[in-house]
Parts: sequence; structure tokens; C-alpha cells
Amino acid sequence: MSKFKKIISKKNKTKIVSLTAYSKNIASILDSYCDIILVGDSLGSVLYNYKSTREVSLDTMIEHSKSVRMGIKKALMVVDMPHNTYKNSKEALKNAKKIMLKSRCDAVKLEGGEKIYKIIKTLINNKIPVMGHLGLLPQSDKTFKFKGKKKFERDRILKDALLLEKAGVFSIVLECVETSLAKLVTKKIKVPTIGIGASKYCDGQILVFDDLIGLNPIKYKFVKKYANIRNEISKAVSNYSKEVRKIKFPNSKNTY
Repeated sequence: MSKFKKIISKKNKTKIVSLTAYSKNIASILDSYCDIILVGDSLGSVLYNYKSTREVSLDTMIEHSKSVRMGIKKALMVVDMPHNTYKNSKEALKNAKKIMLKSRCDAVKLEGGEKIYKIIKTLINNKIPVMGHLGLLPQSDKTFKFKGKKKFERDRILKDALLLEKAGVFSIVLECVETSLAKLVTKKIKVPTIGIGASKYCDGQILVFDDLIGLNPIKYKFVKKYANIRNEISKAVSNYSKEVRKIKFPNSKNTY
């Protein structure tokens, strides 16, 4: 069974576990626990302090993806196509092929529904697997508000989900989507939904790894911090600095 069939077969059976990774060392840890590892364009804010993901370049995504690839043995690896790299079918195909070739990832992820339906169809027809992304769209939305409160939002997201399924995506990320809408979309489509701030009713969940471990000092309602790595790093560096100043490090064990 292919990696994609394994993911799809989990629909309505067992939850799909997903996290982001931007480097080999982190990816090698996540690989033991995750079904999907995403090289997200969230690295723009997490690593580079960009104001939005729209500033992330194709080359930056590829370089981080090459590193992540070295840490993955079993998980499905997906790479975000950054802003302005899929403005039309021709450009999308060229850039997706570049990502696939240089990173050796398994699939790419694109944000949007009806507007990029033909683009997604082009990629899939050229044997490039695609993960969809609906709800809050960081590459294009000007305000970060949850989706699905208004009827037109609900109708559009459900319509887009059905279109993406028709186009042939193997899964869809639902970001910051109201609970009842996330539940409805998950029920209506046959491919898995992966939620981030979109309730327990999705077929799986994804979080930004740096948020999960408390390294990124942000507060979002949908993020649960499972560790406080900032404190642990601070303790380690504090101990190191004290030992250097007191000439306790390096000692004979650390010297050739």
C-alpha cells in the first residue's frame, strides 16, 4: 500500500498525526510519531521573523526541505508551495517539479479552492500529489480570523472542499474553521481532513512544532504547549555560562 493510500485509509478509522519540521534533526525525531511531516511556509515567521508567509521564497523552502528529507524514513513528507509560485498552471507545474526534484518530497500543499482548481488538476495530472488547504489562508488573508461563522463562508468552504476532492487531492488542511463546519466538511468528503484550530472532528491534526514545544513565545487559542523548551534552553545556557566563567568547563573530560 502506498503512503497516500495509507493516509486515505485512516479516514473514519484512526486519527492522522502531523507536525511541521524545518530541519533534519527535528524531522528525525518527529518521524517516529507522525504520519505526515510538513515543511511549512510558517518557517517565515518562526525562523526568519517575517511579517507574513508571503515573504518566503521558493529557494528557502527547497533548502529547508532538503534538510528535512534527510531526517525522514517513514512519514509522508509534504512541502508548502510558497506565495506567488502557483499563479498559473504553467508556473505551478514548473515550480512543483523543482520542489519535488530537489527536495525528494512526497507531495506539495497549495492554499485555496475554486480559484486554483485548474492549477491543482494540472499538478495531479502530471503525477504530482497535492494536499489542499482551506479556511484561514495565511498567504492571502489580510486578517487572521476563524472561518465559518457567516453563511457565505460556510457555503464556500464546503463547495471548495468538494472541488478539491474532485480535483484529486489526497487530503485537506482545515485551518481555523468553526467546529460544526469542520465536522460537516469532514463528513461530506472522502479524503481526510487535517485540522489546525478546526476541532477534534477532523480526521487528523497538525501544529507548528515550535509552538507545541513552547519555543515560539506566541499564544493562539488552538495551540497547546506540551513542553516549555525555552525554559530548558535558558537553564542549559545559564549553566554553561557559569561554568565557563568559573573555569569549570572544559575540564579534563572535555580536553584532548
